[in-house]
Amino acid sequence: MTNPLTNPHADPHSGTVTLPRKPSAAPVALPLAVGALVAVGLGVYGRLHTPTNFAIGLAGFSGTLTMKTWLTTAAFVLAIVQLVSALIMYGKLPGLVAPPWIGTLHRWSGRLAFLATIPVAFHCLYALGMSFDAPRVIVHSLTGCFFYGAFVAKMVSLPRRGLPGWALPLLGGLVFTGLVVLWLTSSLWFFTTFGFQF
Repeated sequence: MTNPLTNPHADPHSGTVTLPRKPSAAPVALPLAVGALVAVGLGVYGRLHTPTNFAIGLAGFSGTLTMKTWLTTAAFVLAIVQLVSALIMYGKLPGLVAPPWIGTLHRWSGRLAFLATIPVAFHCLYALGMSFDAPRVIVHSLTGCFFYGAFVAKMVSLPRRGLPGWALPLLGGLVFTGLVVLWLTSSLWFFTTFGFQF
């Protein structure tokens, strides 16, 4: 007979052991499907849309390319804030106790990072479309679609109940990875090719 004092999952009346139920991966299926539809939809639009080669820029920049470079860099820096704040919230940085404001910092850095990408994505899709004429551009175009798909999947997952513990960290990691690749294939390329311009 199983000892209920040494096994917390033992039923003291019957002597049977009830194993804890593992969280199902099913709740993640819908967010992933929605994210995949967004990524594919953006790719199809970018490929079929006739580029205008013109989009509205933001004041304060010498051109659209510099605007995109610095907004992507701002999103990249905010994504690092997201990563560090998430590690603190999940207790993954030894010796650091999560302050009460860390959740607010995490949410707002994510919102601002996403907002910074909107003018960039609009210009890339509307003015340029999806291009496959160079390896860097191919990687950048496909990663842009992937980034928004992963972002939507994460946002759809947030209010869902019953998610396995790995779901949100994985989706957040995919969003972060997508943004890092976007920065490497755009802003870093610009800085190393043309220098620091505004």
